Amino acid sequence: MKLTTKIILFAALFAYSWIVSQSWMYVIALENVQQAMGASSYIEVRQLLDTSFRANFKFVIIGALVSNLLLVLVTARNYRSGLFVAALFAFLALVVDTFLTLKGNVPVNDLINTWTATNHPANWAETRTEWLRIFHLRQLANGSGFVALLAGSIFSRS
Repeated sequence: MKLTTKIILFAALFAYSWIVSQSWMYVIALENVQQAMGASSYIEVRQLLDTSFRANFKFVIIGALVSNLLLVLVTARNYRSGLFVAALFAFLALVVDTFLTLKGNVPVNDLINTWTATNHPANWAETRTEWLRIFHLRQLANGSGFVALLAGSIFSRS
């Protein structure tokens, strides 16, 4: 494997790890914690998280998409290689994750951001469930993409 490809692979894995780390934290603890919260606590945490993610996470997503697309392009000349197949799958999984974020979780966040601790719908927990349902799909996409890319980088012949 050429040095350029190794550098791009490293960047792709590093950027992807930032994406998938959010999913792993929800598996470890964050989902259970949020499910146990009452309305006012959940609203406050969700709004604070959303503010921080909107300010910073777009750079992580862009970095992951660009580095993974570059990896697909530099490995495409050997389109039968395990690394190319893994890179392509990982990139497509990132695209799915990004789509689900923008068309699923962001609109739900926009709704939650209109709530206050004392002024929220009686069925607020259903909205939380909807946010988590969409996020589970994102976890499936980015988790499988990251594992595929990691496996492709370790096990494919160069």
